Amino acid sequence: MSGPSRPGDAGDVAVRDATEGDIPRIVELFEYGSLIEGKEDPTDPAPYRAALREIAQGPGGVLLAEVGGEVVGVCQLIVFRHLQTRGGQCAEVESVHVHPELRGRGVGRVLMRAAVQRARELGCYRVQLTSNNARTEAHRFYEALGFEPTHRGFKLNLSQPPAGEGPGGVGATRGR
Repeated sequence: MSGPSRPGDAGDVAVRDATEGDIPRIVELFEYGSLIEGKEDPTDPAPYRAALREIAQGPGGVLLAEVGGEVVGVCQLIVFRHLQTRGGQCAEVESVHVHPELRGRGVGRVLMRAAVQRARELGCYRVQLTSNNARTEAHRFYEALGFEPTHRGFKLNLSQPPAGEGPGGVGATRGR
């Protein structure tokens, strides 16, 4: 792929909801941003289509950033109800990826602001996200948007068979 045209500023970025026709480009953006080679499978769009259909049934969604009609960024907004905070709704942003040739040009900022605005409109009291420890540039980006590193996240990889119990463990291998 040749690189997308470079926007002059964040005003060139439009945000919209993803459709099934966007799946190939979304998977391509996931691959650009993946820390694990081969994690995505662009040759099999069926599971991505099924996931997008299910996601579309909920209040969140998959948001896309476009420049000049070309999809150059993606994020997923997951909305769920907490029992705490008086049963308030919370939003989580996942899978934030911007085409590498457009990083640092305002695309991610516009995309994240749209996700936060959607969460506000849905009545969420908080937006949260996690970011891989290796992504220090992303951490600076999120902090510049006002996100604060208030918690430490943990993951348990359920896609591999248990390797055995550790002290007090639940029998899982180390996650990604």
